[in-house]
Amino acid sequence: MRYSTDHKQQTREKLLASSGVLAKRGGFASTGVAELMKAIGLTGGAFYNHFPSKDDLFSEVVRRELCNSPFARLASQGADRERLRRCLKQYLSLAHLHNPEGGCPLPPLGVEIARAERPVREQAEHWLLELQAAWSETLGDERRAWALISQCVGALVVGRMLASEEVQQQVLDASRDVVEQALEED
Repeated sequence: MRYSTDHKQQTREKLLASSGVLAKRGGFASTGVAELMKAIGLTGGAFYNHFPSKDDLFSEVVRRELCNSPFARLASQGADRERLRRCLKQYLSLAHLHNPEGGCPLPPLGVEIARAERPVREQAEHWLLELQAAWSETLGDERRAWALISQCVGALVVGRMLASEEVQQQVLDASRDVVEQALEED
């Protein structure tokens, strides 16, 4: 049976959305094509109607997740220091830490992006450079922008490694203090 172009596009969108959630929850490399397709109610064989390879899907997932991250919205809309402060406070929260599938893709996917083919890493680099440029403008300091990006992403990575919510909260609190100090400096 032949499906309409609309149906194929809708299926592709479902696959991308579902794959993003699964990748951020449990890792992309460890999730097979059959599992990715089963999540949207299809068989593994249908995958190749939408992507030539799993690597191509990962590239598109990374692009989509980066473009839809909280950092991307902040960069694209511009931000003064107060708006940046509010966003980073939300970013460095237990709610965000405990919701990898609904949050920033860098903490859960960063290692997989680092191991990916060059085009995926270039895509991530392009996005990070745009974010860094936007934050540099807000902060008036290029190096401080890189430090804040790294601090925020790193805090979530370390926090998610920990078993105790009490210690997770200590990591987030310490990181928020560092971020607050960086936002106060002129």
